[in-house]
Amino acid sequence: MDFLVDAYEYLKDFNLVSTLLRIFLAALAGGLVGIEREFHGRAAGLRTHMLVSLGAALTALVGLYLTLELGIATDVARISAQVMSGVGFLGAGTILLKKGNSQITGLTTAAGLWATAAIGLAVGFGFYFGAFITATAIVFAFTFGSSLEHLLNLKRQKMFVYLEIDGVDAVQETINTLKTQFSAKEVQVTPARSNTGSYVGVETLIRIPAKVSPEEKLEKFHSLPHVVFVLSID
Repeated sequence: MDFLVDAYEYLKDFNLVSTLLRIFLAALAGGLVGIEREFHGRAAGLRTHMLVSLGAALTALVGLYLTLELGIATDVARISAQVMSGVGFLGAGTILLKKGNSQITGLTTAAGLWATAAIGLAVGFGFYFGAFITATAIVFAFTFGSSLEHLLNLKRQKMFVYLEIDGVDAVQETINTLKTQFSAKEVQVTPARSNTGSYVGVETLIRIPAKVSPEEKLEKFHSLPHVVFVLSID
């Protein structure tokens, strides 16, 4: 038991063996997260996550080297903080806005890259247990998070809807109904697309639970008073 404690303390120190181990573990931890992303066909996969983790670990090691080996008075934490802010640019490259329906994709992958950078820093500083507990938690979130969202009915899809109302006097009443019953957002009043003089158009964004189809939601809009017709906007 004492041998294991001594070995652990030795690996917490800054030396050649601990440096090699930390670089290897950073690659391994980042690779575990990247494999899961690669399996699901994400743009940032094995190599990207591994490189982010390795780069973050090396940044932490460089900070330790400057302070412990060269005796340069430097703020190790400040150097590492630049990794967490800098990796945001990489994460931003994975976030895409689909034209037409304002659907944002890639946020989970971007968050994974940011968390992987934190793992690399933790390994670089010798916080082995925290790094691998976090890596395990991230892989768990990626693997089972979607199923948990569906189980708790948290997964919702966005849909832009256009409604045509049979008169100006009914616009405010209809908007209030959309906000209270359908949690409508970004409501805009527009000219009627049918070119009918007395009709008024309304465009809005709604969120639909995963178990409800867009067709079912449109049917509910059709049943509203003063609504002439409804269509989904791509």
